[in-house]
Amino acid sequence: MALGEDKSRRSKRKTREPEGETRPAFSDAVNLVLASDEEGGGDEHQDADTDSEVEDFPEIDTGTDSGVGSEESEEDEEDEEDEDEDEDQDTEEDPGSDSAIYIFPKAKSTVSNITGRPKRVYPEIEPDYNSDSSTEDDPNRIGNVPLHWYDDLPHIGYDINGKRVLRPAKGDELDKFLETVEDPASWTSAFDKNMQMNKPLSAEELDIIRRLRLGENPDAGYDPYEPTVEWFTGKGKQEVMPLSAAPEPKRRWLPSKWEKQKIMKIVRAIRQGRIVGSKPKTADNTPQFYAIWNEATSVQPPPLPAPKPPLPTHAESYNPPEEYLPTEAERKEWENAEPEDRERDFIPQKYSALRLVPGYDQFIKERFNRQLDLYLAPRVQRKKLNIDPNSLLPKLPSPSSLRPFPTYQSLKVIQSRSRVRCVSVSPDGAWVASGDESGVVYLWEVIVGHEVKRWTLDSKIGAIEWCPRTDISYFVASVEDKLHFIVPPNLPSATLLSTQNALTSAPAPPTASPIKWASTSRVEHGVILTITLPATSGLPKQITWHRKGDYLASVSSSESQVWIHQVSRRHSQAPFKKIKGTIQLVLFHPVKPQFFVATQRYVRLYDLMQQKLLKTLMPGIKWISSMDIHPSGDHIIVGGYDRKLCWFDLELSEKPYKVLRYHSRAIRSLHFHPTYPLFASSSDDGSIQVFHSRVYNDLMTDPLIVPLKILRGHDVSDGLGVLQVRWVNKQPWLVSAGADGKVVVWCSS
Repeated sequence: MALGEDKSRRSKRKTREPEGETRPAFSDAVNLVLASDEEGGGDEHQDADTDSEVEDFPEIDTGTDSGVGSEESEEDEEDEEDEDEDEDQDTEEDPGSDSAIYIFPKAKSTVSNITGRPKRVYPEIEPDYNSDSSTEDDPNRIGNVPLHWYDDLPHIGYDINGKRVLRPAKGDELDKFLETVEDPASWTSAFDKNMQMNKPLSAEELDIIRRLRLGENPDAGYDPYEPTVEWFTGKGKQEVMPLSAAPEPKRRWLPSKWEKQKIMKIVRAIRQGRIVGSKPKTADNTPQFYAIWNEATSVQPPPLPAPKPPLPTHAESYNPPEEYLPTEAERKEWENAEPEDRERDFIPQKYSALRLVPGYDQFIKERFNRQLDLYLAPRVQRKKLNIDPNSLLPKLPSPSSLRPFPTYQSLKVIQSRSRVRCVSVSPDGAWVASGDESGVVYLWEVIVGHEVKRWTLDSKIGAIEWCPRTDISYFVASVEDKLHFIVPPNLPSATLLSTQNALTSAPAPPTASPIKWASTSRVEHGVILTITLPATSGLPKQITWHRKGDYLASVSSSESQVWIHQVSRRHSQAPFKKIKGTIQLVLFHPVKPQFFVATQRYVRLYDLMQQKLLKTLMPGIKWISSMDIHPSGDHIIVGGYDRKLCWFDLELSEKPYKVLRYHSRAIRSLHFHPTYPLFASSSDDGSIQVFHSRVYNDLMTDPLIVPLKILRGHDVSDGLGVLQVRWVNKQPWLVSAGADGKVVVWCSS
């Protein structure tokens, strides 16, 4: 049947083609260009020969086919005839009409010089860019790389020659707005990142965008209401499937021999007794017994035993002593009280015999409450640890093995009825200078307590500090807005000459400063130099020296302003223009060019050479009152008004290494001994705590801090105790100044 259909198709196609013109079907399909007459004539002869050589297939008798097959063949022939008619209509259309679409170049009809038959000649293909789009040069050929790599660069990639492809210039938002005003079609374009330019969108793309915005299907040719294709129902389609119309195989209705073999194998096993079926269960009403204790032991711990109820006391006796019986007032008070507030749940009663005791009306309620306690309250079995409390204390050396340290009061100097705010010891350890709130500065000897001289200044004394240099001798006392340099009497001539040269022969300051340096004429009274601070500075509450004795720093009380003064150049400067918090204390590092600044809550460490912040220490104190640094420069102690004393290791952490709480009131002063491993702290409770503080060179060994002695010799006046303590440089002696107007020297035994 198929051969007959093929023959009929060829005969129809031959009748439709004109006899005088042969259409090259292959050249029309692939757009082959016939460049010469010889090539064209040869092809026509070859086609004619091949057509003449084809033999007709013998016709097949269609009578043996079923009716269904004949119907199908008739339908196919009708479809083919319809297709041929459509093709004829397409060929008969006018080539100049609008409906004709010419994809390929138009051909010219000429007569071959060789065969004399008409033929079609197509124009030659010019090798330009319009012929093949694959040869067009992409203006932005940078490769398939992410363009966001070049967001911060002036170029957008590299071309095939390795040269940079510069980013095209872009206008601002105003230029873009003007373009949209001038060009009405600018809104129908989109920016192409690869081409780096705006490309107009076609009508089809705009229609797709419109459909997406409206929530419709982007395909314009999609019809959601098209008729359903009946694949399994309908006339002549009962056996026609979309995938295959092959008839059902024979194995569908024949039993499988492999399944038969498996079934026979199981049957043989049952006959041989290798497979035994389950026996039917018989109804057995006889009870079955089993041992409940044969179960495996549980891995869970056994339940804790219930706590035993307390044993009865004398008050619960039926015949208690008279002192356990309540009075009438106590009985009324017990009855009026809430059940939760009663000391006992019953009232003691007295009976002469046990047989007269009635039933306890609260028995059931008490038992019920006990069951609730056992059920709801969790129980934990606590093991009692037999630990000696003394073993928990750290093993510290005996204080007697850590001598020398001050143990007794050797000397007491009563200066005045006013408070002695400050005290300082000379570098050689022979003299002590102290100042009180009445504005009097006292100078006396450490050993005998003999007063050598006193100076009366303008106002109360805020701070006193000796110069650390040993070749000269003078100290600085601070009053309201001033610093006085005082030279003690009875100095050797060489020391006095060096002191006067150091304080009087300094050049004038190079730049203008609000700080005024002035040499006074009262040299015979001891005040040889005066520094006048700004008028709003107030009373300097602290003076600290650099270890070389040329720089000193002062902290004013009113504005918390820090000033650093250089004696040799008579120059003063403020190291901080602005700092967070109120400055309380400052210190120079004993070894490095570093500067400590303590505010109310923090201690900041600055580098004077690099002028930057190095570290911020957080002692956790609400208000810092005192501070001192170890002579090695690696440790610092900070005290506060909340009775805490914090020890910091500058090499470890910003948090305190150890916090000590030995004082009952605010800490006022701290001081390290310059040579001995000792430091002392004074408080408003009137006591002085002396500690042993040994620092090892080995960084792996922690410092040894041992409390040694509590010194009591000052009276508390108006809530203030010992205001300042200072060590004697060459001896393990301590000098303290209190609010009771006394200066005490503590010596070692």
